[in-house]
Amino acid sequence: MLCTGLLSGQDLPPSPPRELPALPSDVMDRLISETADAEEPAVPDAASAPATASEPETAAIAPAAGAETEAPAPAAAADTKTAAPSQDSPRSGPPVPAPPGVPPGPYRPASQKTVEEQRLDTIRLGTENEIAALVQTLKSENADYLDEALIELVKNTMNRNILSGVFSFFGERERAGLEDRAFRALKEWDMEAADTVLTAIDYLGKLKVEAAIDPLKALLDSEERRFMAAAFRSLGRIGGGVSAITPTEAEGIAEYLIDYYTNRNPGDENRRDIIVALGETGSPAGIAFLSEIAENTDERAPLRMAALEALSKIKDPAGLDAVLAGVASQDPNVRAAAVGALGPFESPEVTAAILEAFRDSFYRTRIGAARAAGTRKLEAAVPYLTYRAERDDVPQVKDEAVKALGAIGTREAETVLASFFEERKNSDRLRILAAEMLMKDHAETYAEKLVAEMDDAKGRNQTALYNGFLRAIGSAKAPSLEAVTRRFFASGGAIEKSYALDMMANNEFRGLIEEVRALTDPKNGNLSHKAQVTLEKLDPSAKADGGQKPDTES
Repeated sequence: MLCTGLLSGQDLPPSPPRELPALPSDVMDRLISETADAEEPAVPDAASAPATASEPETAAIAPAAGAETEAPAPAAAADTKTAAPSQDSPRSGPPVPAPPGVPPGPYRPASQKTVEEQRLDTIRLGTENEIAALVQTLKSENADYLDEALIELVKNTMNRNILSGVFSFFGERERAGLEDRAFRALKEWDMEAADTVLTAIDYLGKLKVEAAIDPLKALLDSEERRFMAAAFRSLGRIGGGVSAITPTEAEGIAEYLIDYYTNRNPGDENRRDIIVALGETGSPAGIAFLSEIAENTDERAPLRMAALEALSKIKDPAGLDAVLAGVASQDPNVRAAAVGALGPFESPEVTAAILEAFRDSFYRTRIGAARAAGTRKLEAAVPYLTYRAERDDVPQVKDEAVKALGAIGTREAETVLASFFEERKNSDRLRILAAEMLMKDHAETYAEKLVAEMDDAKGRNQTALYNGFLRAIGSAKAPSLEAVTRRFFASGGAIEKSYALDMMANNEFRGLIEEVRALTDPKNGNLSHKAQVTLEKLDPSAKADGGQKPDTES
């Protein structure tokens, strides 16, 4: 019946109260005594909950059997010593250590911290996405003041996104400090994430770390195809590290690469990487092998093109015949690659081949001719380059022609560039690029004119032209730019102030240091960090927390 009632949900009649037999008085007294002894509160630890005069002492008293009791009202935490542990109360067991890299100290809200302090907090405590965003910001600012914190982070993390991001950031700047962690990823490649290993390999190659040669060969010998391309490239870069490696060692790397290409079947996807790596070594040991590939008309065009570029990097006259043969190729892409590879070589045949290539209908061949002329500083090419810059129908060809004129740098080339810059009927693209070339070698001559043209563009609301001229001024070195730098600090917007900081770094206008110091105020956001970096370059004794600190008193 009980089960039926429960299943049916019916209310059951209350059971009649049961009378328990009374205990003898001596047994009751003993039970009360034992209960009181067991529930007597322990003396609290002085370090965790010291008693104060204002806190009344209380004792737990067991109720007599059969006595009616009421649930006690909740007491405040300060009035009890037996409350359940909370977030603020001491925890039992060993203390929990602070996260790595977090220094002890009193809490301060983020609003009272400098941007640099907040960024350090991100490195110590942030997620992989927050750290990745910070690294991108540091890249855009070209900032290195957090490098040591990032090095410590890399030592203590296995997070693939953090590791790959920081390896890339340091590799692009060829910044040392991560070699040990990169070696660990390389040697323990089967226990690391693939992108961690790839960026570690790339990092060691960009730093040309000689000690990585044998581990890279060991990885390649394992025939783990995921890492082959990166390992070949890094091996080539290390072989070309003139200051870190001997010609004999470079030759050994070249021979290893040739053997791998010939005898180990690396696959089509990796053959090009081996060819590129051979060029990076700069070793003459690769010339015959590369020349054979470049001249083989049955070989695939991408491999022939890579071989021609590699011969150009080695710069040995022994490879010139193969390059000149490529200039006559019927394949337009091979022909363009061969023309572009002529830059490091000198001979009457080379000059004639470069000038003739300006007539080629394939635009990439004309681009190759412009680049080769710039590399050679070929004065005879100035008329051809002028014509291409003015009249070519492919914008990339025009750009390369202007750059080549800037590289040649003769008086005739300078005059042509000045004409391109000053003629307001020319396209913004042509005028801006010509201005950039003039600011590289003739800034003092043309700075005043460039400032005038920049102001005119602003007055006409020609935003793209104004920003382009502003960029050209920002990279210039000329004493006459101090006045416009001062003007940007005084009345410019954030963009103008940013370029003013570039001009300060390039020209070291000591009379404007206080203007830079004023921008280090944290209220200027990211601009304050660029100002701080600039200030420290001009004045190494400048405090790292330059500018006004946020007011922490209220």
